[in-house]
Amino acid sequence: MPTTHRKQRTDVDRDFFRAEAAGLRWLREGGGPVVDVLDVGDDFIALAHLDSSPPTVHAAREFGAALAGMHDAGAPRFGTPPAGHTGKQYIGERRLSSHTHDRWGEFYAAERVLPYLAPAIDAGNLRSDDAAATRRACELIATGAFDDTDPPARIHGDLWNGNVLWTPSGVVLIDPAAHGGHRETDLAMLALFGCPHLDVVITGYQDTHALRPGWEQRVPVHQLHPLAVHAAGHGPSYGTALGRAARTCVALAQRAR
Repeated sequence: MPTTHRKQRTDVDRDFFRAEAAGLRWLREGGGPVVDVLDVGDDFIALAHLDSSPPTVHAAREFGAALAGMHDAGAPRFGTPPAGHTGKQYIGERRLSSHTHDRWGEFYAAERVLPYLAPAIDAGNLRSDDAAATRRACELIATGAFDDTDPPARIHGDLWNGNVLWTPSGVVLIDPAAHGGHRETDLAMLALFGCPHLDVVITGYQDTHALRPGWEQRVPVHQLHPLAVHAAGHGPSYGTALGRAARTCVALAQRAR
């Protein structure tokens, strides 16, 4: 059986794999259930081989608890990159801002949603009305409509189902876009792209760290980032979904006034 999974590409920036390695190590330092990094260079990363296993309720609950613990490890500011990493960051193959902020809403709008609107428009994936709705939602988010007193969490940042691997020893996470963010963002991405036994994952999470009331209603707020990233390169259906989520955000903010 292989013991190493090696990814190698010569067409990427020298920070591409180093950012992945730094993110995995930072999450692991925070107690995250992530794959072991064996080696990394300018054009490769070597990871521990993982065997797959069917998802189970027990593993889901343990995953939720571990995810909450990882989030609780925290970060200095919103947008803080993994410790020791001073190079570029990525989500998938798209650049990810490393600018940091004291307030979550200001950070999220400026660094995680708005940068992807122009590429989505240029790709023909985002209509003008959906772009306008997203900008309006970002205005409200930036002014603090959804801010709270939670400190920055140590989040995976790209927690879609493809980066959640079920193994005989439990869930193992891969391919992060790790940074200091809001804990609800990771959970919202799990909900967006589907996750086996998600209700059990949430139960395990809340056993370790209770979520603030109303978190279910705020899911569309935290889905703006992954939807914007996908609208920039994965088709107009994501642009439509982005506009829909943005309008929900505006309605939520207006009701909260």
